[in-house]
Amino acid sequence: MKLRQFGFIAALLAAASAAGSGVHPQWPARPVGAAQVVSLEGLRNAEFGDTEADLTRRGVLRADEAACGPALVGHGSVSPIFVDDRLVLLWLDDPMSTPEGVSAGTPVGEVRAAYPGAVDLPAPRGSHRFAGLLARDGDRAYLFLHDGVTVREIIAGYADWARRLFDEGYGPC
Repeated sequence: MKLRQFGFIAALLAAASAAGSGVHPQWPARPVGAAQVVSLEGLRNAEFGDTEADLTRRGVLRADEAACGPALVGHGSVSPIFVDDRLVLLWLDDPMSTPEGVSAGTPVGEVRAAYPGAVDLPAPRGSHRFAGLLARDGDRAYLFLHDGVTVREIIAGYADWARRLFDEGYGPC
């Protein structure tokens, strides 16, 4: 199992995100304000469960050393996380949003209104990690990491992997 790869990639993504640098490959950017929606199925050209090999063959995935791992072509604000060669999570950055319009910067109250069944995940005491809201729908979920006021990061994908990422922590590269 590539669980070690999952932890390493998750740690790298979190560190880049926490530093405010994000993952910004040199691909053509969408116009400002042109948020792209990520559903619980994934993106239009990269769905949860797709293999690394298939995404690479279709030209959707490429190795990107600047991003500390693979990157989705044309999605500079999305970082994929694979486990056992399968896409299990997408780490989203601005301007990505959920179908309900939740994106980085959305007030936590609006997230609770859009996802009334979301489960609170408090940040561990003494940590510098964000708290979370886990909005689950079957085996998929959105994990909204927040500072108590606004959403700072969004992770979409398989619910069990999102919860595991939160529980096991995310840290520097």
